Amino acid sequence: MTTLAPWASHPERSFGRLHQERTPDDAGLRGPRDAFQRDRDRIIHSISFRRLRHKTQVFMAPDGDHFRVRLTHSLEVAQIARTVARALGLNEDLTEALALAHDIGHPPFGHAGEDALEAALAGQGGFDHNGNTLRALMKIDSPYPRWDGLNLTWETLEGLAKHNGPITAPGWALAECDAAFPLDLARWPSLEAQVAAIADDIAYDNHDIDDGLRAGLLTLEQLLEVPVVARGWAQVQARFPGVAHHRLIGELIRSQIGAMVNDLIGETRSRLQGIGSIADVRAAGRCLVGFSPEMREDERLLKRFMYANLYHHPRQLQAARAAEGIVAGLFALYHADPTQMPGDWRERMPEDEPARSRHIADFIAGMTDRYAIARYRASVGPIDLPEGF
Repeated sequence: MTTLAPWASHPERSFGRLHQERTPDDAGLRGPRDAFQRDRDRIIHSISFRRLRHKTQVFMAPDGDHFRVRLTHSLEVAQIARTVARALGLNEDLTEALALAHDIGHPPFGHAGEDALEAALAGQGGFDHNGNTLRALMKIDSPYPRWDGLNLTWETLEGLAKHNGPITAPGWALAECDAAFPLDLARWPSLEAQVAAIADDIAYDNHDIDDGLRAGLLTLEQLLEVPVVARGWAQVQARFPGVAHHRLIGELIRSQIGAMVNDLIGETRSRLQGIGSIADVRAAGRCLVGFSPEMREDERLLKRFMYANLYHHPRQLQAARAAEGIVAGLFALYHADPTQMPGDWRERMPEDEPARSRHIADFIAGMTDRYAIARYRASVGPIDLPEGF
C-alpha cells in the first residue's frame, strides 16, 4: 500500500457523502474498496461517462477512427494525473476520479454546444459545463434506488466544482449543488484536484497537436514557430538521426508531455515547502500545483498558437456554426413542443420558467454528437454539415 504524504487526501478522513449509505445489509456487499475508489468506479460505470465516447474533443463527430473524443481525452488526462499524484504522494484514486469526470458536463459539440445552450438560457441563468458536471453527477445520472445522483464523496465533488480554483460567484447549477451539499467554494481545493486540472492542460496541449496534424489543419512547419516545440523537435531529431519526420511526431508529443510533467513535479515540490496537511493546502490562498515560470510561458505561447491555428481554423469555425445551429434548433423545438421529447423527459417537463428551459437544457446537454445530429434531422429537418463533420 502506498504511503500518502501529509498533504494528501485520506479516504478515512473524508467529509463523507450527502446521503448515508451504509446499512447492516450493505457491509462488504461490493468488495473491499475505500471511499475514493468507490467514487472512481461509480464514475466509470455511469451513463454520463459512457456518453463521452461520442462527444467532441476537438473535431465534431469525426469521420476518422483515430481522432480523440471526450472519453479518450479523459483517459489520457487520468493517466497523466495519476503519474503526477504518485510522484507527489497524493491519493491516486481521488486524482483519477477527478480526471475521469472533469468533462462529464460538456454538451454535444464541445464549446460550440455550450455557447448555443448559454444563448438559449440567457434569460434563465445561462449554461456552464462545469456546473453541469456537478448537476449531472448529483442529480441527473441516478442509477441508485435511494437517492438522486451518484452520491460521490465531498472531496470528489469539491474537486470537480473548483477544478480551476476558488469560485466567488457560482452560476445557478453550481449554486444549487452547493446549497444541497456545501463545497467550501471560496477556498482552494485539494492537491489532487489541482493535479487533475493541470493534467487536463498537459493532455490537450499536446494531444491536440497530434490530432491537428492528422487532420491536416496544422503543419510541422507551423508548429516549429512555437519555441517549446522547436526545442523539442531538435532534441528528437538529435536522438533519432535520419528517421523520417512522420515517425518522429509521436516521440515529439511524448517528449513534450514528459518535459511538462517533470517540470510540474519539480516546481510543485518546491511550492509544498512548509505545507503539512490538507488544511494547509486549502488555507494557502494560492495554487500549489503548477509549472515553473519558464514552462508556464512556454505553455502560454503554445496555447496561443493552438487557438490561432487549430481551434479557430476556418474549417473548425464552420463546423462550430453548424453545431450551434443544431443545438439551438433542438432547444427551440422542445420548448415549443415538449411532445417531441422522449417519454420520461416529457413527463417530467416543468410548467414554469426557469425550470422548464433548464430541464430542456439538461436533456440536450446529455446528448452525444451523433444523437443530436440524428434528432435534429428526424425532428427539425436536413442540415448541411461541413465535410468530415
